[in-house]
Amino acid sequence: MSEPSSNPLWGGRFGAGPAAVMAEINASIGTDKRLWQQDLAGSRAHATMLGAQGIIPIADVDAILGGLAQIEAEYAADGVPEDIALEDIHMTVETRLRALIGPGAGRLHTARSRNDQVATDFRLWVRSACTEVDAALLAFIEALLARAEQHADTILPGFTHLQIAQPVTLGHHLMAYVEMALRDRSRFADAAARMNECPLGSAALAGTGFPVDRDATAAALGFARPTANSLDSVSDRDFALDYLSAAAMAGLHLSRLAEELIIWASQPYGFITLPDAWSTGSSIMPQKRNPDAAELVRAKSGLLLGNFQRLAVIMKGLPLAYSKDMQDDKPPVFEAHDTLGLCLTAMTGMVATIGFNTARMRAAAAAGFSTATDLADWLVREAGVPFREAHDITGRAVRAAEAAGTDLDGLSDADLAAIDPRITPAVRNVLSVEASVASRTSFGGTAPANVRAAIAAARVRL
Repeated sequence: MSEPSSNPLWGGRFGAGPAAVMAEINASIGTDKRLWQQDLAGSRAHATMLGAQGIIPIADVDAILGGLAQIEAEYAADGVPEDIALEDIHMTVETRLRALIGPGAGRLHTARSRNDQVATDFRLWVRSACTEVDAALLAFIEALLARAEQHADTILPGFTHLQIAQPVTLGHHLMAYVEMALRDRSRFADAAARMNECPLGSAALAGTGFPVDRDATAAALGFARPTANSLDSVSDRDFALDYLSAAAMAGLHLSRLAEELIIWASQPYGFITLPDAWSTGSSIMPQKRNPDAAELVRAKSGLLLGNFQRLAVIMKGLPLAYSKDMQDDKPPVFEAHDTLGLCLTAMTGMVATIGFNTARMRAAAAAGFSTATDLADWLVREAGVPFREAHDITGRAVRAAEAAGTDLDGLSDADLAAIDPRITPAVRNVLSVEASVASRTSFGGTAPANVRAAIAAARVRL
């Protein structure tokens, strides 16, 4: 009579059990228990297919499906139990199923390996995560659109090098972030489309000799098709990297907006006031209103970038097919998903509720000779001056205004004519910040009419 196996998963190959440290490092149940719903869904699809193909008896299929339904109810009510001796969610489910229905539970793993099982579970989870992020991005975009519509005419200084460059509208500025978020949505949609193939039935790495119907299991799980190569099926984590790449880009965009809110909330700028809900005080300075939520979003974008690199480094040196390194594929994705959801929620709340100091913005926009380019353009358009010459004339006008302690609009008609006689009083039509933004009517420009058209177009795109 043979000795019983010391490990129910590894079977008779090993005579001695793993050391305690090995058990600890080998277990992933604390992490992959998040896949329990996907694991049950995959097992239901697999068992149903096995019965339909005549690979296992229908009576066993019925018992398996009944047991899986009971496990689902238990986990929904009480959570997933964690026993590191069972290593992961797959063995946790299978062990409970065996306790519920007996030896027939062992038929569930026919024509299936943990390799294709986890690849399927993880794809299902990440695909669902893409849908969740899309909904959060949509809410963020809607908040941006609402504020952009309120401030389509509000004057704001536009910056390059963090120096005042040209006046723009606040609505136009906010719409720049709408464009970024729309691209983020497209990245998650692209990632979801690419990952919409089902690895189930690839078994350990080489496929299976059982007459499985991979199209049936793919359809049952909502995939477009089964994966085409069994080696790639079990070793591919591109779908997780796609998700992390899209998350990193979204985090980058959120961080840029967070940085602007932090700058705008500072006293030298004073462009915005963050409400109490998105601010904190100081333990020693009672006057402080700190933009901590925005600062934390800015910080957490680094985590999103790091998690992409974390998984890429895990995958970069792995030969085909599966290696245990890939057990560590899920923590960076789970962490990134939780973090991105938190950041999107916080930024959506801030955008929806911040107060804009429009007078302060308008005053800042009028400073720094922000309409200088308008003067140069006017000389080109109205006086036929080559742009490089117009640039030089405008530079002399800026120098004169600076010496006089005024802005360009503060120079008299005689002052302007003395700089160049081709500058007539008609130039007043472009020297105010309102006239400047109103003139920027090229497609994608900052004119209020353009902003309203862009908002309407964005809502169509949504």
